[in-house]
Amino acid sequence: MPKNTKQTSSKIASQASKVLRSKSSSAKEKSLAASALAQSGTGKQTGKAMEGKAAKAVFGKHNSKTARELGGSVLSQSNKAR
Repeated sequence: MPKNTKQTSSKIASQASKVLRSKSSSAKEKSLAASALAQSGTGKQTGKAMEGKAAKAVFGKHNSKTARELGGSVLSQSNKAR
């Protein structure tokens, strides 16, 4: 299975940290932020379930800019074979 070596950028990691600390962030944003941070500086890849959530965040019409950005980062780190 091909391994995706992409990692979360420092900009996205910083944004994810702010989302996790914010009381006004949605559960969806916090979930995506946690996944992005978990992949920061590691070789971890996005799991299948999180890949689906990230795709919905990126392509959903009513998602915030933050959710789309975090979703894009998480989605780009998914398994290349899927």
